Amino acid sequence: MELDSRQTIIIAILVLFLGKFLNRKIGFLRQFNIPAPVTGGIIGSVLFGFLYSAFDLNIVFSDTYRDILLVVFFTAIGLETDIRSIIKGGRILLLFAGLAVFYLFVQNLAGIAVAKAFGANPNVGILAGSTALQGGHGNIVAWAPVLQRDYGVVGGMEIGMAMATFGLIMGGLLGGPVAKYLIQKNELETSDDPEVNIGQKEGETRSIDYDSALRVILMVFVAVGLGMHLNKISAYLGFAMPLFVPCMFSGMVLANLVPRIIPQIKSPSNLPTLALTSEVSLGLFLAMAMMGLRFWEIGDKAVFILVNLAVQVAMILLFSTLVLFRVLGKNYDAAVITAGYLGSALGATPTAMANMAAVTQRFGASRIAFIVIPIVAAFITQATNSLAIQIVLNLTNR
Repeated sequence: MELDSRQTIIIAILVLFLGKFLNRKIGFLRQFNIPAPVTGGIIGSVLFGFLYSAFDLNIVFSDTYRDILLVVFFTAIGLETDIRSIIKGGRILLLFAGLAVFYLFVQNLAGIAVAKAFGANPNVGILAGSTALQGGHGNIVAWAPVLQRDYGVVGGMEIGMAMATFGLIMGGLLGGPVAKYLIQKNELETSDDPEVNIGQKEGETRSIDYDSALRVILMVFVAVGLGMHLNKISAYLGFAMPLFVPCMFSGMVLANLVPRIIPQIKSPSNLPTLALTSEVSLGLFLAMAMMGLRFWEIGDKAVFILVNLAVQVAMILLFSTLVLFRVLGKNYDAAVITAGYLGSALGATPTAMANMAAVTQRFGASRIAFIVIPIVAAFITQATNSLAIQIVLNLTNR
């Protein structure tokens, strides 16, 4: 059964409402800051898996609105970004980027070690490492045929897709609890302005008016248009990137440059309307992504996948809490960044953003976290992941 865009977004809204309802009713989910889209999305994907196994009903969702919502969300992030905050967080950004790139190699080496322990082709471990966990499903589609053709990897597509799927789930489940542990253990508090838009505390009043809605729609559409042109230029120059990256950059440029050139046009960065736009876009996108996960495609590789996943999760927990959190300063911002990094290093950038939104809604704002995570997770690690994969491949197959 193929659902069109309208039907898909209706189900996504229902799934998101289900997640919010369960998070309100179940103390464990609320206490550990599990994002509502993850809660509802996992239950939805299990339900659709049951329909497939019991009635052979394969439900296929449209991804049209899902991809649009992702672009809108990151464009809103760009529009909310103050360039002065990036300058202020320059040291954190550099430290975080260096650690994130280093960990790409750690993930691949861990995957190779597990593959060797199972007596499998060690190159399978690379597919189950940063290729799947930080590159996601799209990266698997690109790399699996290459490893099958050039390195003799059999069943790589299924293994990689399963790892990307379960990594996405674990990334969404672990970020909130880890941040809660770090914040409470170290008695950390935010030092940001409580009126920061993203991740506002629950219960705060938000006023939205007609003019602010028009201004946000205008700025988002203009930024997306500029981002599309930038994406074409970068692709022509041989530097391909996901569309949301240049759109986020365009939003940042517009929000910081236009008000300085034309003072009559105010920056939308402090508008509650823009914060609501980003939160709704993120929630619906993640609900769509989670409810579309297909657990039944693991096949006979389940034991290897689960063991590798357990190893990868244990290592990222140790690395993020004992290394990343400490190097970044052991403060509140470092705890929120750690929550985001768990989401991106195991799953995807939107999962990272949802983790941080859930944490900041409860404990307070962290503007720098919402700046460095998209730059590092969506741009720097994605740009260097392919290089890391190729280096490890060369070393493994000497």
